[in-house]
Amino acid sequence: MVGLPYDCLANPLGAVRFTFEKAVAAGADPAALNGKDWGAGDLFRDVLFDRGALSQVPVLNAKNIGHVQPNTLVRFRGMIQDMLGNEFYAGAYKDGSLWRTNKYRDVSQYPMGSSPDMHIWERHLLYCVQVPGLNPWADTSSGTVVARPGDQTSQHGEKRRRADNEDIDQMDMETSEDGIQRSSGVKKLREDGHPSQNLQLPEPVAESTGFGACSMPREEGDSLSCLIKVYDSSDSELKLNDVFEFVGVLTFDSDYQVDNDEFLDGFSEDTLASLPLNKVPRLHCLVHTKLAAHDFLHSTPLELKPQLVKEVRETLLSHLTAVLGNDGLAAHLVLLHLLSRVHARIDNFAVGKLSVNLTCFNKESVSIFGNHLMLAIKDLLPFSHIVPLTVDYLNAASLAPKKDYETNRLVTGLMQLPEGTHLTIDETQLEVGTLNSVGVENARLLKYLSEYQKVEYDFKYYKMELAADFQLLILSEGKSNILPADLVIPFQPSSVASGGVVAAETLEAWQWYLATVRSLSHSIDSDMQKVVENDLVAARQANRNLSSQDFSRLLTMGRLMSLSFGETSLSLEHWQMVKELERLRWERFA
Repeated sequence: MVGLPYDCLANPLGAVRFTFEKAVAAGADPAALNGKDWGAGDLFRDVLFDRGALSQVPVLNAKNIGHVQPNTLVRFRGMIQDMLGNEFYAGAYKDGSLWRTNKYRDVSQYPMGSSPDMHIWERHLLYCVQVPGLNPWADTSSGTVVARPGDQTSQHGEKRRRADNEDIDQMDMETSEDGIQRSSGVKKLREDGHPSQNLQLPEPVAESTGFGACSMPREEGDSLSCLIKVYDSSDSELKLNDVFEFVGVLTFDSDYQVDNDEFLDGFSEDTLASLPLNKVPRLHCLVHTKLAAHDFLHSTPLELKPQLVKEVRETLLSHLTAVLGNDGLAAHLVLLHLLSRVHARIDNFAVGKLSVNLTCFNKESVSIFGNHLMLAIKDLLPFSHIVPLTVDYLNAASLAPKKDYETNRLVTGLMQLPEGTHLTIDETQLEVGTLNSVGVENARLLKYLSEYQKVEYDFKYYKMELAADFQLLILSEGKSNILPADLVIPFQPSSVASGGVVAAETLEAWQWYLATVRSLSHSIDSDMQKVVENDLVAARQANRNLSSQDFSRLLTMGRLMSLSFGETSLSLEHWQMVKELERLRWERFA
Protein backbone atom coordinates (compact mmCIF):
# COMPACT_ATOMS: atom_id res chain seq x y z
CA MET A 1 0.00 0.00 0.00
CA VAL A 2 1.64 3.21 -1.23
CA GLY A 3 0.53 6.79 -0.93
CA LEU A 4 -2.03 6.50 1.84
CA PRO A 5 -4.70 9.23 1.57
CA TYR A 6 -4.57 9.83 5.32
CA ASP A 7 -2.13 10.11 8.22
CA CYS A 8 -2.68 7.07 10.45
CA LEU A 9 -0.85 8.73 13.34
CA ALA A 10 -2.28 12.26 13.26
CA ASN A 11 -5.66 11.25 11.90
CA PRO A 12 -6.47 7.64 12.84
CA LEU A 13 -10.22 8.25 12.63
CA GLY A 14 -9.79 9.26 9.01
CA ALA A 15 -8.10 5.93 8.38
CA VAL A 16 -10.88 4.07 10.18
CA ARG A 17 -13.52 5.86 8.17
CA PHE A 18 -11.72 5.29 4.90
CA THR A 19 -11.41 1.53 5.49
CA PHE A 20 -15.06 1.34 6.56
CA GLU A 21 -16.31 3.09 3.45
CA LYS A 22 -13.99 0.97 1.33
CA ALA A 23 -15.33 -2.25 2.91
CA VAL A 24 -18.95 -1.14 2.40
CA ALA A 25 -18.21 -0.20 -1.21
CA ALA A 26 -16.70 -3.67 -1.69
CA GLY A 27 -19.95 -5.28 -0.58
CA ALA A 28 -19.58 -5.68 3.20
CA ASP A 29 -22.93 -5.56 4.98
CA PRO A 30 -22.75 -3.25 8.04
CA ALA A 31 -25.66 -5.15 9.56
CA ALA A 32 -23.62 -8.37 9.47
CA LEU A 33 -20.37 -6.89 10.80
CA ASN A 34 -21.60 -6.76 14.40
CA GLY A 35 -18.57 -4.71 15.38
CA LYS A 36 -16.03 -7.09 13.86
CA ASP A 37 -12.96 -5.66 12.18
CA TRP A 38 -13.37 -4.79 8.51
CA GLY A 39 -9.69 -4.17 7.86
CA ALA A 40 -8.87 -1.19 10.07
CA GLY A 41 -6.99 -3.36 12.57
CA ASP A 42 -4.90 -4.95 9.82
CA LEU A 43 -4.09 -1.53 8.41
CA PHE A 44 -2.79 -0.18 11.73
CA ARG A 45 -0.81 -3.34 12.47
CA ASP A 46 0.83 -2.97 9.07
CA VAL A 47 1.65 0.71 9.62
CA LEU A 48 2.80 0.33 13.23
CA PHE A 49 4.75 -2.90 13.08
CA ASP A 50 5.57 -3.81 9.48
CA ARG A 51 6.39 -0.22 8.54
CA GLY A 52 7.97 0.62 11.90
CA ALA A 53 5.77 3.59 12.80
CA LEU A 54 5.21 2.46 16.41
CA SER A 55 8.25 4.39 17.64
CA GLN A 56 6.66 7.60 16.33
CA VAL A 57 3.56 7.18 18.48
CA PRO A 58 3.88 9.15 21.76
CA VAL A 59 3.57 7.29 25.05
CA LEU A 60 0.85 8.91 27.15
CA ASN A 61 1.68 10.00 30.70
CA ALA A 62 0.59 12.53 33.30
CA LYS A 63 3.12 15.11 32.12
CA ASN A 64 2.24 15.18 28.45
CA ILE A 65 -1.51 14.56 28.56
CA GLY A 66 -2.18 18.30 28.27
CA HIS A 67 -0.06 18.58 25.13
CA VAL A 68 -1.31 15.61 23.13
CA GLN A 69 -3.93 16.50 20.55
CA PRO A 70 -7.24 14.66 20.90
CA ASN A 71 -8.21 12.08 18.28
CA THR A 72 -4.56 11.35 17.48
CA LEU A 73 -2.82 8.03 17.95
CA VAL A 74 -1.12 7.39 21.33
CA ARG A 75 0.32 4.53 23.34
CA PHE A 76 -0.52 3.78 26.94
CA ARG A 77 1.34 1.20 29.02
CA GLY A 78 -0.62 0.16 32.05
CA MET A 79 -2.01 -2.54 34.30
CA ILE A 80 -5.65 -3.57 34.14
CA GLN A 81 -6.82 -2.47 37.59
CA ASP A 82 -10.55 -2.98 37.09
CA MET A 83 -12.75 -4.55 34.43
CA LEU A 84 -15.91 -2.47 34.02
CA GLY A 85 -17.98 -4.76 31.85
CA ASN A 86 -19.21 -3.92 28.38
CA GLU A 87 -20.65 -0.82 26.76
CA PHE A 88 -23.22 -0.75 23.98
CA TYR A 89 -22.92 1.93 21.32
CA ALA A 90 -24.41 2.84 17.95
CA GLY A 91 -21.76 1.17 15.81
CA ALA A 92 -23.15 1.68 12.32
CA TYR A 93 -25.97 3.83 11.02
CA LYS A 94 -27.20 5.46 7.83
CA ASP A 95 -26.75 9.16 7.18
CA GLY A 96 -29.01 9.60 4.19
CA SER A 97 -27.81 7.02 1.71
CA LEU A 98 -24.35 6.67 3.25
CA TRP A 99 -23.31 4.24 5.97
CA ARG A 100 -21.33 5.73 8.88
CA THR A 101 -19.55 4.14 11.82
CA ASN A 102 -18.93 5.31 15.39
CA LYS A 103 -16.34 2.66 16.13
CA TYR A 104 -13.34 4.10 18.02
CA ARG A 105 -15.35 7.22 18.93
CA ASP A 106 -17.08 8.62 22.00
CA VAL A 107 -19.06 11.12 19.97
CA SER A 108 -20.79 10.68 16.63
CA GLN A 109 -19.53 13.04 13.97
CA TYR A 110 -22.89 13.22 12.27
CA PRO A 111 -26.50 13.30 13.54
CA MET A 112 -27.80 9.75 13.84
CA GLY A 113 -31.47 10.81 13.85
CA SER A 114 -34.07 8.09 14.28
CA SER A 115 -33.10 5.97 11.32
CA PRO A 116 -34.10 2.30 11.62
CA ASP A 117 -30.77 1.48 9.94
CA MET A 118 -28.83 1.72 13.19
CA HIS A 119 -26.88 -1.23 14.55
CA ILE A 120 -25.85 -1.61 18.18
CA TRP A 121 -22.38 -2.97 18.84
CA GLU A 122 -20.46 -3.76 22.00
CA ARG A 123 -17.03 -2.90 23.43
CA HIS A 124 -15.09 -3.81 26.59
CA LEU A 125 -14.32 -1.19 29.24
CA LEU A 126 -11.08 -1.44 31.22
CA TYR A 127 -9.81 0.90 33.92
CA CYS A 128 -6.03 0.91 33.64
CA VAL A 129 -3.33 2.55 35.72
CA GLN A 130 0.34 3.08 35.06
CA VAL A 131 2.17 -0.03 36.21
CA PRO A 132 2.47 -0.11 40.02
CA GLY A 133 6.06 -0.31 41.21
CA LEU A 134 7.44 0.51 37.75
CA ASN A 135 11.09 1.46 38.18
CA PRO A 136 12.46 4.58 36.45
CA TRP A 137 14.75 2.71 34.04
CA ALA A 138 11.79 0.70 32.71
CA ASP A 139 9.50 3.72 32.30
CA THR A 140 9.23 4.53 28.60
CA SER A 141 6.56 7.20 29.07
CA SER A 142 9.02 10.08 29.62
CA GLY A 143 9.63 12.60 26.94
CA THR A 144 7.73 15.34 25.17
CA VAL A 145 5.21 15.22 22.39
CA VAL A 146 6.47 16.48 19.05
CA ALA A 147 4.02 18.01 16.61
CA ARG A 148 3.81 16.00 13.42
CA PRO A 149 3.67 17.39 9.91
CA GLY A 150 0.08 17.52 8.72
CA ASP A 151 -1.32 17.57 12.24
CA GLN A 152 -4.01 20.21 11.87
CA THR A 153 -5.83 19.60 15.11
CA SER A 154 -7.49 22.41 16.99
CA GLN A 155 -6.94 23.23 20.64
CA HIS A 156 -9.26 22.11 23.46
CA GLY A 157 -12.42 24.18 23.49
CA GLU A 158 -12.19 25.38 19.91
CA LYS A 159 -15.11 24.68 17.60
CA ARG A 160 -14.87 24.21 13.88
CA ARG A 161 -17.42 23.34 11.28
CA ARG A 162 -18.07 19.74 10.32
CA ALA A 163 -15.87 18.54 7.48
CA ASP A 164 -17.27 17.49 4.15
CA ASN A 165 -17.53 13.73 4.46
CA GLU A 166 -17.52 13.25 0.71
CA ASP A 167 -13.96 14.46 0.35
CA ILE A 168 -11.28 11.99 1.45
CA ASP A 169 -8.69 14.75 1.54
CA GLN A 170 -10.68 16.46 4.28
CA MET A 171 -10.13 13.46 6.56
CA ASP A 172 -6.83 14.88 7.66
CA MET A 173 -8.76 17.69 9.28
CA GLU A 174 -10.78 15.30 11.46
CA THR A 175 -8.43 15.23 14.40
CA SER A 176 -10.37 17.05 17.09
CA GLU A 177 -13.43 15.85 18.88
CA ASP A 178 -14.44 19.49 19.17
CA GLY A 179 -14.47 19.73 15.39
CA ILE A 180 -18.05 18.47 15.47
CA GLN A 181 -21.04 20.61 14.60
CA ARG A 182 -23.31 20.62 17.65
CA SER A 183 -27.06 20.18 17.37
CA SER A 184 -29.60 20.86 20.07
CA GLY A 185 -31.98 18.32 18.58
CA VAL A 186 -29.93 15.16 19.18
CA LYS A 187 -30.24 13.23 22.44
CA LYS A 188 -29.03 9.87 23.70
CA LEU A 189 -30.73 7.18 21.70
CA ARG A 190 -32.14 3.77 22.29
CA GLU A 191 -32.02 1.10 19.61
CA ASP A 192 -35.27 2.48 18.16
CA GLY A 193 -33.70 5.93 17.89
CA HIS A 194 -35.76 7.61 20.61
CA PRO A 195 -34.30 9.48 23.59
CA SER A 196 -33.40 7.31 26.54
CA GLN A 197 -33.16 8.36 30.17
CA ASN A 198 -32.02 5.20 31.92
CA LEU A 199 -29.91 3.03 29.65
CA GLN A 200 -27.43 0.97 31.67
CA LEU A 201 -24.46 -1.26 31.07
CA PRO A 202 -24.67 -4.87 32.24
CA GLU A 203 -22.04 -3.82 34.80
CA PRO A 204 -22.29 -0.04 35.01
CA VAL A 205 -19.42 2.18 36.03
CA ALA A 206 -20.47 4.16 39.04
CA GLU A 207 -19.03 6.99 41.05
CA SER A 208 -15.52 6.67 42.35
CA THR A 209 -13.60 8.67 44.88
CA GLY A 210 -11.59 10.28 42.10
CA PHE A 211 -9.95 9.31 38.86
CA GLY A 212 -6.63 8.60 40.56
CA ALA A 213 -8.07 6.92 43.63
CA CYS A 214 -7.61 3.44 42.24
CA SER A 215 -4.06 3.84 41.09
CA MET A 216 -1.02 2.71 43.01
CA PRO A 217 1.14 5.66 44.07
CA ARG A 218 4.43 5.67 42.22
CA GLU A 219 7.67 6.59 43.83
CA GLU A 220 8.48 9.26 41.27
CA GLY A 221 6.22 11.48 39.19
CA ASP A 222 2.50 11.59 38.87
CA SER A 223 0.39 8.62 37.87
CA LEU A 224 -2.13 8.61 35.07
CA SER A 225 -5.17 6.39 34.82
CA CYS A 226 -6.98 5.73 31.58
CA LEU A 227 -10.31 4.26 30.51
CA ILE A 228 -9.54 1.82 27.71
CA LYS A 229 -12.27 0.86 25.26
CA VAL A 230 -11.33 -2.42 23.59
CA TYR A 231 -12.77 -3.83 20.40
CA ASP A 232 -12.41 -7.15 18.57
CA SER A 233 -11.06 -9.03 21.61
CA SER A 234 -12.40 -11.87 23.69
CA ASP A 235 -12.64 -11.69 27.47
CA SER A 236 -10.00 -14.43 27.79
CA GLU A 237 -7.35 -12.18 26.19
CA LEU A 238 -7.65 -9.52 28.88
CA LYS A 239 -7.18 -10.38 32.54
CA LEU A 240 -7.07 -8.39 35.73
CA ASN A 241 -3.54 -7.21 36.67
CA ASP A 242 -2.07 -8.01 33.27
CA VAL A 243 0.22 -5.35 31.83
CA PHE A 244 -0.56 -4.21 28.30
CA GLU A 245 0.52 -1.64 25.78
CA PHE A 246 -2.59 -0.17 24.20
CA VAL A 247 -2.33 1.80 20.96
CA GLY A 248 -5.40 3.76 20.05
CA VAL A 249 -7.29 6.99 19.56
CA LEU A 250 -7.10 9.43 22.47
CA THR A 251 -10.17 11.25 23.72
CA PHE A 252 -9.46 13.84 26.38
CA ASP A 253 -10.74 17.37 26.96
CA SER A 254 -9.76 19.39 30.02
CA ASP A 255 -12.58 21.82 29.23
CA TYR A 256 -15.18 19.10 28.73
CA GLN A 257 -18.65 19.79 30.11
CA VAL A 258 -21.48 17.26 30.06
CA ASP A 259 -23.85 18.43 27.34
CA ASN A 260 -26.96 16.52 26.38
CA ASP A 261 -26.83 18.13 22.97
CA GLU A 262 -23.74 16.19 21.95
CA PHE A 263 -23.96 13.37 19.46
CA LEU A 264 -23.22 10.74 22.08
CA ASP A 265 -23.10 7.25 20.59
CA GLY A 266 -22.64 5.23 23.80
CA PHE A 267 -25.50 4.01 25.95
CA SER A 268 -23.59 4.18 29.22
CA GLU A 269 -22.37 7.75 29.48
CA ASP A 270 -24.54 8.32 32.56
CA THR A 271 -22.77 5.45 34.28
CA LEU A 272 -19.39 6.90 33.34
CA ALA A 273 -20.15 10.27 34.88
CA SER A 274 -17.60 9.60 37.63
CA LEU A 275 -14.89 9.20 34.97
CA PRO A 276 -15.42 12.41 32.96
CA LEU A 277 -13.35 13.32 29.93
CA ASN A 278 -11.72 16.23 31.73
CA LYS A 279 -10.22 13.90 34.35
CA VAL A 280 -9.84 10.43 32.87
CA PRO A 281 -8.76 10.20 29.24
CA ARG A 282 -10.33 7.53 27.07
CA LEU A 283 -8.33 5.47 24.66
CA HIS A 284 -10.15 3.64 21.88
CA CYS A 285 -7.84 0.69 21.38
CA LEU A 286 -6.82 -0.35 17.86
CA VAL A 287 -3.95 -2.66 18.83
CA HIS A 288 -2.99 -4.14 22.20
CA THR A 289 -0.04 -6.27 23.26
CA LYS A 290 0.53 -8.05 26.55
CA LEU A 291 3.90 -7.06 27.99
CA ALA A 292 6.53 -9.14 29.79
CA ALA A 293 9.79 -8.13 31.48
CA HIS A 294 11.80 -8.19 28.24
CA ASP A 295 9.41 -5.63 26.71
CA PHE A 296 10.76 -3.02 29.15
CA LEU A 297 14.38 -3.43 28.07
CA HIS A 298 15.99 -0.51 26.28
CA SER A 299 18.93 -2.28 24.68
CA THR A 300 18.77 -4.53 21.65
CA PRO A 301 18.27 -8.14 22.78
CA LEU A 302 21.53 -10.11 22.81
CA GLU A 303 21.99 -13.57 21.42
CA LEU A 304 21.78 -16.21 24.13
CA LYS A 305 25.29 -17.63 23.82
CA PRO A 306 26.62 -19.81 26.69
CA GLN A 307 29.87 -17.86 27.08
CA LEU A 308 28.09 -14.50 27.11
CA VAL A 309 25.56 -15.71 29.69
CA LYS A 310 28.35 -17.06 31.87
CA GLU A 311 30.22 -13.74 31.73
CA VAL A 312 27.14 -11.67 32.54
CA ARG A 313 26.25 -14.06 35.35
CA GLU A 314 29.72 -13.76 36.84
CA THR A 315 29.68 -9.95 36.84
CA LEU A 316 26.18 -9.80 38.32
CA LEU A 317 27.06 -12.30 41.05
CA SER A 318 30.16 -10.25 41.89
CA HIS A 319 28.03 -7.12 42.12
CA LEU A 320 25.51 -8.77 44.44
CA THR A 321 28.36 -10.13 46.57
CA ALA A 322 29.82 -6.63 46.96
CA VAL A 323 26.40 -5.19 47.77
CA LEU A 324 25.93 -7.85 50.47
CA GLY A 325 29.24 -7.16 52.19
CA ASN A 326 31.16 -10.01 50.57
CA ASP A 327 28.62 -12.65 51.66
CA GLY A 328 28.97 -14.90 48.61
CA LEU A 329 26.48 -17.50 49.82
CA ALA A 330 23.73 -14.93 50.36
CA ALA A 331 24.52 -13.35 46.98
CA HIS A 332 24.25 -16.70 45.20
CA LEU A 333 20.89 -17.47 46.78
CA VAL A 334 19.62 -13.97 46.01
CA LEU A 335 20.61 -14.48 42.36
CA LEU A 336 18.57 -17.69 42.20
CA HIS A 337 15.74 -15.84 43.93
CA LEU A 338 15.78 -13.10 41.27
CA LEU A 339 15.43 -15.75 38.55
CA SER A 340 12.52 -17.55 40.19
CA ARG A 341 8.96 -17.58 38.88
CA VAL A 342 5.88 -19.73 39.25
CA HIS A 343 5.89 -21.99 36.21
CA ALA A 344 3.26 -24.52 37.31
CA ARG A 345 0.63 -25.14 39.96
CA ILE A 346 0.01 -28.60 41.39
CA ASP A 347 -3.03 -28.74 43.63
CA ASN A 348 -2.50 -25.74 45.90
CA PHE A 349 1.28 -25.57 45.50
CA ALA A 350 3.02 -22.94 43.34
CA VAL A 351 5.93 -24.70 41.65
CA GLY A 352 8.96 -22.52 40.96
CA LYS A 353 8.66 -19.90 43.67
CA LEU A 354 11.73 -19.26 45.81
CA SER A 355 11.17 -16.73 48.57
CA VAL A 356 14.22 -15.82 50.67
CA ASN A 357 14.43 -14.67 54.27
CA LEU A 358 17.76 -13.01 55.12
CA THR A 359 18.06 -12.96 58.90
CA CYS A 360 20.48 -11.33 61.36
CA PHE A 361 19.51 -7.85 60.19
CA ASN A 362 18.86 -4.99 62.57
CA LYS A 363 17.87 -1.34 62.08
CA GLU A 364 21.48 -0.30 61.62
CA SER A 365 22.60 -3.02 59.22
CA VAL A 366 19.42 -2.83 57.12
CA SER A 367 20.05 0.89 56.60
CA ILE A 368 23.36 -0.05 55.00
CA PHE A 369 23.17 -3.49 53.40
CA GLY A 370 19.38 -3.59 53.06
CA ASN A 371 19.20 -0.23 51.33
CA HIS A 372 22.05 -1.12 48.99
CA LEU A 373 20.33 -4.39 48.11
CA MET A 374 16.96 -2.72 47.53
CA LEU A 375 18.56 -0.12 45.27
CA ALA A 376 20.36 -2.85 43.35
CA ILE A 377 17.10 -4.73 42.81
CA LYS A 378 15.43 -1.51 41.69
CA ASP A 379 18.08 -1.17 38.97
CA LEU A 380 17.73 -4.79 37.85
CA LEU A 381 14.00 -5.51 37.68
CA PRO A 382 11.20 -3.55 35.97
CA PHE A 383 8.74 -3.81 38.90
CA SER A 384 9.64 -3.69 42.58
CA HIS A 385 8.02 -2.54 45.78
CA ILE A 386 9.25 -2.13 49.36
CA VAL A 387 6.99 -2.87 52.33
CA PRO A 388 8.20 -1.41 55.66
CA LEU A 389 6.47 -3.81 58.02
CA THR A 390 5.50 -2.25 61.35
CA VAL A 391 2.59 -2.75 63.72
CA ASP A 392 1.13 0.59 62.66
CA TYR A 393 1.49 -0.36 59.01
CA LEU A 394 -0.25 -3.70 59.48
CA ASN A 395 -3.06 -2.08 61.45
CA ALA A 396 -3.76 0.56 58.82
CA ALA A 397 -2.72 -0.72 55.38
CA SER A 398 -5.19 -1.86 52.74
CA LEU A 399 -3.44 -4.89 51.32
CA ALA A 400 -6.28 -6.78 49.67
CA PRO A 401 -8.33 -5.23 46.85
CA LYS A 402 -11.98 -4.79 47.85
CA LYS A 403 -15.20 -4.52 45.91
CA ASP A 404 -17.19 -1.36 46.66
CA TYR A 405 -20.77 -2.20 45.77
CA GLU A 406 -21.96 1.37 46.22
CA THR A 407 -19.69 2.55 43.43
CA ASN A 408 -19.49 -0.86 41.72
CA ARG A 409 -15.73 -0.43 41.55
CA LEU A 410 -12.79 -2.53 42.63
CA VAL A 411 -10.81 -0.50 45.17
CA THR A 412 -7.17 -1.41 44.79
CA GLY A 413 -4.95 -2.75 47.56
CA LEU A 414 -1.18 -2.80 47.96
CA MET A 415 -1.14 -6.44 46.89
CA GLN A 416 -2.78 -5.73 43.53
CA LEU A 417 0.40 -5.87 41.49
CA PRO A 418 1.47 -7.21 38.10
CA GLU A 419 3.02 -10.62 37.63
CA GLY A 420 6.77 -10.62 38.22
CA THR A 421 6.78 -7.86 40.84
CA HIS A 422 9.56 -8.07 43.41
CA LEU A 423 8.52 -7.39 47.00
CA THR A 424 11.08 -6.60 49.69
CA ILE A 425 9.57 -6.92 53.16
CA ASP A 426 11.54 -5.06 55.83
CA GLU A 427 10.67 -6.55 59.22
CA THR A 428 13.47 -4.85 61.12
CA GLN A 429 11.12 -2.02 62.13
CA LEU A 430 8.61 -4.45 63.61
CA GLU A 431 8.41 -4.03 67.38
CA VAL A 432 6.20 -5.38 70.14
CA GLY A 433 2.64 -4.13 69.78
CA THR A 434 -0.99 -5.13 69.46
CA LEU A 435 -2.57 -5.94 66.14
CA ASN A 436 -6.16 -4.88 65.62
CA SER A 437 -8.55 -6.84 63.39
CA VAL A 438 -7.14 -5.18 60.26
CA GLY A 439 -3.59 -6.01 61.34
CA VAL A 440 -4.45 -9.65 62.00
CA GLU A 441 -6.11 -9.95 58.60
CA ASN A 442 -3.16 -8.29 56.85
CA ALA A 443 -0.70 -10.63 58.56
CA ARG A 444 -2.81 -13.58 57.41
CA LEU A 445 -2.90 -12.26 53.83
CA LEU A 446 0.89 -11.90 53.73
CA LYS A 447 1.38 -15.41 55.11
CA TYR A 448 -1.06 -16.81 52.55
CA LEU A 449 0.72 -14.98 49.74
CA SER A 450 4.10 -16.33 50.82
CA GLU A 451 2.86 -19.90 51.12
CA TYR A 452 0.61 -20.21 48.08
CA GLN A 453 1.36 -17.22 45.82
CA LYS A 454 -2.28 -16.20 45.89
CA VAL A 455 -3.99 -12.93 46.78
CA GLU A 456 -7.44 -12.87 48.30
CA TYR A 457 -9.79 -10.25 46.86
CA ASP A 458 -12.52 -9.15 49.23
CA PHE A 459 -15.96 -9.09 47.60
CA LYS A 460 -17.66 -8.49 50.97
CA TYR A 461 -19.96 -11.51 50.73
CA TYR A 462 -17.21 -13.85 49.61
CA LYS A 463 -13.48 -13.91 48.93
CA MET A 464 -11.93 -14.72 45.59
CA GLU A 465 -8.40 -16.05 45.22
CA LEU A 466 -6.33 -14.81 42.31
CA ALA A 467 -3.04 -16.45 41.41
CA ALA A 468 0.03 -14.27 41.88
CA ASP A 469 3.69 -14.52 40.96
CA PHE A 470 5.66 -12.19 43.23
CA GLN A 471 9.29 -12.59 44.28
CA LEU A 472 9.38 -12.22 48.08
CA LEU A 473 12.53 -11.15 49.91
CA ILE A 474 12.22 -10.76 53.69
CA LEU A 475 14.81 -8.89 55.76
CA SER A 476 14.47 -9.61 59.49
CA GLU A 477 16.37 -10.01 62.73
CA GLY A 478 15.26 -13.57 63.35
CA LYS A 479 13.27 -15.99 61.24
CA SER A 480 10.08 -14.25 60.14
CA ASN A 481 6.97 -15.31 62.01
CA ILE A 482 4.67 -13.61 59.50
CA LEU A 483 6.05 -14.70 56.13
CA PRO A 484 7.31 -18.28 55.94
CA ALA A 485 10.07 -18.32 53.31
CA ASP A 486 11.35 -21.16 51.15
CA LEU A 487 14.94 -20.30 52.07
CA VAL A 488 16.11 -18.91 55.40
CA ILE A 489 19.74 -17.83 55.59
CA PRO A 490 21.62 -15.94 58.32
CA PHE A 491 23.27 -12.93 56.72
CA GLN A 492 27.02 -12.79 57.45
CA PRO A 493 28.79 -9.81 55.82
CA SER A 494 32.53 -9.49 56.18
CA SER A 495 32.99 -6.01 54.73
CA VAL A 496 31.09 -2.80 54.15
CA ALA A 497 28.63 -2.85 51.28
CA SER A 498 30.24 -1.40 48.17
CA GLY A 499 28.16 -1.73 45.05
CA GLY A 500 29.96 1.14 43.35
CA VAL A 501 28.89 2.99 40.24
CA VAL A 502 27.79 0.62 37.51
CA ALA A 503 28.12 1.53 33.83
CA ALA A 504 24.85 1.85 31.91
CA GLU A 505 25.85 -0.88 29.44
CA THR A 506 26.56 -3.28 32.31
CA LEU A 507 23.19 -2.57 33.93
CA GLU A 508 21.45 -3.16 30.61
CA ALA A 509 23.28 -6.47 30.23
CA TRP A 510 22.14 -7.57 33.70
CA GLN A 511 18.57 -6.48 33.00
CA TRP A 512 18.61 -8.44 29.75
CA TYR A 513 20.10 -11.47 31.49
CA LEU A 514 17.45 -11.63 34.25
CA ALA A 515 14.53 -11.03 31.88
CA THR A 516 15.72 -13.54 29.29
CA VAL A 517 17.05 -16.37 31.43
CA ARG A 518 14.05 -16.23 33.75
CA SER A 519 11.69 -16.97 30.87
CA LEU A 520 13.50 -20.10 29.62
CA SER A 521 11.87 -23.49 29.89
CA HIS A 522 13.62 -26.32 31.73
CA SER A 523 13.66 -30.11 31.95
CA ILE A 524 15.47 -32.96 33.69
CA ASP A 525 16.50 -36.01 31.65
CA SER A 526 15.90 -39.53 32.94
CA ASP A 527 19.52 -40.22 33.97
CA MET A 528 19.77 -37.00 35.94
CA GLN A 529 16.38 -37.66 37.48
CA LYS A 530 17.68 -40.92 38.95
CA VAL A 531 20.71 -39.12 40.42
CA VAL A 532 18.45 -36.52 42.04
CA GLU A 533 16.10 -39.17 43.43
CA ASN A 534 18.97 -41.11 44.98
CA ASP A 535 20.39 -37.96 46.55
CA LEU A 536 17.02 -36.99 47.98
CA VAL A 537 16.52 -40.44 49.47
CA ALA A 538 19.98 -40.26 51.08
CA ALA A 539 19.20 -36.77 52.41
CA ARG A 540 15.94 -38.00 53.94
CA GLN A 541 17.74 -40.89 55.64
CA ALA A 542 20.26 -38.45 57.10
CA ASN A 543 17.60 -35.97 58.21
CA ARG A 544 14.10 -37.28 58.90
CA ASN A 545 12.82 -33.73 59.30
CA LEU A 546 13.09 -33.03 55.58
CA SER A 547 9.68 -32.68 53.96
CA SER A 548 8.33 -32.91 50.44
CA GLN A 549 8.46 -29.11 50.31
CA ASP A 550 12.20 -29.24 51.02
CA PHE A 551 12.64 -31.65 48.12
CA SER A 552 10.59 -29.42 45.85
CA ARG A 553 12.70 -26.44 46.88
CA LEU A 554 15.94 -28.30 46.04
CA LEU A 555 14.57 -29.22 42.63
CA THR A 556 13.62 -25.57 42.08
CA MET A 557 17.12 -24.48 43.08
CA GLY A 558 18.57 -27.03 40.64
CA ARG A 559 16.38 -25.69 37.86
CA LEU A 560 17.34 -22.09 38.66
CA MET A 561 21.02 -22.93 38.88
CA SER A 562 20.94 -24.40 35.36
CA LEU A 563 18.97 -21.45 34.04
CA SER A 564 21.45 -19.03 35.60
CA PHE A 565 24.02 -20.45 33.18
CA GLY A 566 21.57 -20.27 30.28
CA GLU A 567 21.07 -24.04 30.20
CA THR A 568 17.63 -25.63 29.97
CA SER A 569 18.51 -29.06 31.33
CA LEU A 570 19.88 -29.91 34.77
CA SER A 571 23.47 -31.13 34.72
CA LEU A 572 25.36 -33.05 37.40
CA GLU A 573 27.72 -30.08 37.88
CA HIS A 574 24.89 -27.68 38.64
CA TRP A 575 23.14 -30.16 40.91
CA GLN A 576 26.37 -30.51 42.88
CA MET A 577 26.56 -26.71 43.17
CA VAL A 578 23.06 -26.66 44.66
CA LYS A 579 23.96 -29.35 47.19
CA GLU A 580 27.04 -27.36 48.20
CA LEU A 581 25.01 -24.18 48.68
CA GLU A 582 22.57 -26.12 50.83
CA ARG A 583 25.41 -27.58 52.91
CA LEU A 584 26.93 -24.13 53.49
CA ARG A 585 23.53 -22.74 54.41
CA TRP A 586 22.93 -25.41 57.04
CA GLU A 587 26.37 -24.78 58.50
CA ARG A 588 25.24 -21.30 59.47
CA PHE A 589 22.60 -22.78 61.77
CA ALA A 590 25.10 -25.02 63.56
